[in-house]
Amino acid sequence: MWQENHTSLEDFILEGLFDDSLPHLFLFSLTMVVFLIAVTANTLTILLICADPRLHTPMYFLLSQLSLMDLMHVTTTIPKMATNYLSGKKSISFVGCATQHFLYLSLGGAECLLLALMSYDRYVAICHPLRYTVLMNRRLGVTMAVVSWLEASVNSLIHTVILMHFPFCRPRKIHHFYCEFPAVVKLVCGDITVYETTVYISSILLLLFPIFLVSTSYAFILHSIIQMRSAGSKRNAFATCSSHLTVVSLLFGACIFSYMRPRAQRTPLQDKVGSVFYSIITPTLNPLIYTLRNKDVAKALRKVYDDEA
Repeated sequence: MWQENHTSLEDFILEGLFDDSLPHLFLFSLTMVVFLIAVTANTLTILLICADPRLHTPMYFLLSQLSLMDLMHVTTTIPKMATNYLSGKKSISFVGCATQHFLYLSLGGAECLLLALMSYDRYVAICHPLRYTVLMNRRLGVTMAVVSWLEASVNSLIHTVILMHFPFCRPRKIHHFYCEFPAVVKLVCGDITVYETTVYISSILLLLFPIFLVSTSYAFILHSIIQMRSAGSKRNAFATCSSHLTVVSLLFGACIFSYMRPRAQRTPLQDKVGSVFYSIITPTLNPLIYTLRNKDVAKALRKVYDDEA
């Protein structure tokens, strides 16, 4: 019995998102279109920021890191889902599942931390505009990015190693389209109440710190905006913050829905819907929100277009 349930290099089975019906074929095609938009938009954002000297500032450096995280996020899950669907196979190797779990958890955590730290950039830009280049320099921007990547990766590595060392019951069928934690942990044999509690606490802390930082930054920002006498200055301040606040609301809302609900209230369908939102929809919307609402990025895009023409 121990040998039958013990963790090994056996493959897992991914249930996937779609079946062979015509409506699901349409939804699969739509998903791939959204995937291509996400890859194109995030890649274009990164290239524009790297190519245009006017965008070589801490704010746009952090934006390029956000786009890199989004690009890696969609490529971590969607290509495997598409490959399995088109080939008719539903398997993923043990190593592949562990790698996928580590990557998506690292990228999700890093994005939450980065968005929280980006709120400080918005705070400095609005509350201390004359000291922006001093308070928000290139070195601090790089430090913010490194802290986001490193802290999230360490947290993800610890959870992935612990989870993948548990014994899994057969059949190893994951009711999901990738190896997301809530779906994988359901396959574990034995009592893991203590481990699930530690994961829940870790998730609270990983979300609580960013939410606290964002709330504090925007409390100061709102106070500064109220004190502004010019209506134009107020509009510019709101425009500066609106893109960041929109992205923060989308990501944190999806993460809270997916990870903060009690296990008894979870269903496979709800988990899939939440995962589709923050693993496909959010990475697609993020660059569009920043690009369409950002004059500097739009100018850089027009410059490239004019040069090509």
